[in-house]
Amino acid sequence: MAYDLEEQEQLDVLKAWWKRNGNAVLLGIAAFAAVVVGIQGWRYYQKNQQQQAAMVYEVVQGGIQGKDIKRIRNAAGQLIEKYPGTAYASRAALLAAGANYESGDARSAKAQLQWAIDHAKEDGVRDIARLRLAGILLDEKSNEEALKVLESQHGQAFAALFADLKGDVLAAQGKVADARAAYKAALEKMEEKSPYRQVVQMKLDGLGANG
Repeated sequence: MAYDLEEQEQLDVLKAWWKRNGNAVLLGIAAFAAVVVGIQGWRYYQKNQQQQAAMVYEVVQGGIQGKDIKRIRNAAGQLIEKYPGTAYASRAALLAAGANYESGDARSAKAQLQWAIDHAKEDGVRDIARLRLAGILLDEKSNEEALKVLESQHGQAFAALFADLKGDVLAAQGKVADARAAYKAALEKMEEKSPYRQVVQMKLDGLGANG
């Protein structure tokens, strides 16, 4: 009987504890379950987004191969609108920008390159977009805007190309000494075996020894 009384007391204590804390425990369990389900759901969503974006990106690539500008624009626009968080969207923006510029639509090309700069998840894609945007601005003689783009932070792997293009812009402005310094910086940052060294060296030589 003593054992039964002790067991009953423990049961009463447990009941009292559950009465005080049961709701909190249940809420905690529910919250934990929601987090687990949420994480799994998010992973599934992300995976699905990547798969869908990959298929649309293939359409963009097919348009590039077939030189179908309408197909490229539509597919790239779909990626940017529906799958902006994927790497495929910014890569498609680069491809579409190139196709648009070749077709004479510089305005759309610049807009897509700026989108890639603002939204790309990959540093390399942002740097390529900056170089291409600066190149278009140089062609349009918007030299100050081009310099602003080139002076933005960029990866070391693209340092030589940024310096080289900066030299082109400065040369177009007639700032020979500054252009020479930029070309020299490009050569210093460029690999010795790079075939593009000859091109930069020719540009540097074309500026003359002084100026």
